[in-house]
Amino acid sequence: MNKHAFAIGALALAAASATHAQSNVTIYGLLDAAVEQLSNVGATGGSLKRMPGLTGGMAPSRLGFRGTEDLGDGLKAVFTLEQGLGVDSGTLNQGGRAWGRQVFVGLQGSFGTVTLGRQYSMLFWSQLDADILGPAMFGSGSLDSYLPNSRVDNSIAWRGTFSGVTLGATYSFGRDAVNAGPSPSGTNCAGENAADDKACRQWSVLAKYDTPTWGLSAAVDEIRGGTGAFAGLTSSGLTDRRATVAGWVRIVGVKLGAGVIDRNNQASATTPKSQLWYLGASYPVTPAFTLDGQVFKLDYRNTANQATLLAVRGVYALSKRTAVYATAGHIGNDGTLALGVSNAAAGSGPVAGGSQTGLALGVRHSF
Repeated sequence: MNKHAFAIGALALAAASATHAQSNVTIYGLLDAAVEQLSNVGATGGSLKRMPGLTGGMAPSRLGFRGTEDLGDGLKAVFTLEQGLGVDSGTLNQGGRAWGRQVFVGLQGSFGTVTLGRQYSMLFWSQLDADILGPAMFGSGSLDSYLPNSRVDNSIAWRGTFSGVTLGATYSFGRDAVNAGPSPSGTNCAGENAADDKACRQWSVLAKYDTPTWGLSAAVDEIRGGTGAFAGLTSSGLTDRRATVAGWVRIVGVKLGAGVIDRNNQASATTPKSQLWYLGASYPVTPAFTLDGQVFKLDYRNTANQATLLAVRGVYALSKRTAVYATAGHIGNDGTLALGVSNAAAGSGPVAGGSQTGLALGVRHSF
């Protein structure tokens, strides 16, 4: 009798240990491919047709692995590995990094989540709900390429949600170790330098409040320069800081989002200060068809440099995982600005002060 009880107890303890050590790994991904046509490209003003690979028409393609392990007493180990894919040519994005979108490991508990690795800045989380078009080809990334690429190497991050309030922060010892620029994919600012402990540092903070029908967020993100870094941040004494306030609300099925991003870029001697305003809406016309639209205004203070971007998108869901879409955008530049309507690939803008129109058709599948 005692032997049987002992055996049953031993099995129960083994089962409990297995439960505490239980792990879960998810493979996920998104494939988004589009064909776009752009007008008024370059000095010749020609038309360009292409299949871009940096973003999809709606969102960048990716392959990822996400996992958790239950350590007991409410504590979990967490990890993510996520690579960006160029569907047009089968290449890796983010400067050719194997895991360029995210790669981190950490712990999660009642205190929130603490992670180490390459991961999103808090600027990304502040825009996630308010920016209706997000990282789309005709979106905020056309006016500020850092917005859809706000990730940092060598970083420590903390984020937690407490009674609807989300708080977070990141700190990086060297924000970008890849030389693939000058571009958002690599800015040649590795940091972690004993001779200059400020070089290539990054920090960000976030405060966010969400309810089922509305939300508000505020964030600050600052990147620091270093010797040889691209985009003019060639000294650790120079910084590029973005501060934002954004919000969203849902009214009778329509989602509205708006925000402003104030930027002070010390790498620019002539136009360091700018503001980017945006207002967007998303309306489910039918259960399968959604219509999105957004307007952006970029204004460099005390100069003639301005740009206005208008974009609309229709998305038809063929299933929960597959959708087709059509999108159109138009950008107008003033002053010396020559920003293109599409951020889906480089080298496609108009001449300084010019305008451009873009049209695209695409398909998206998630798994």
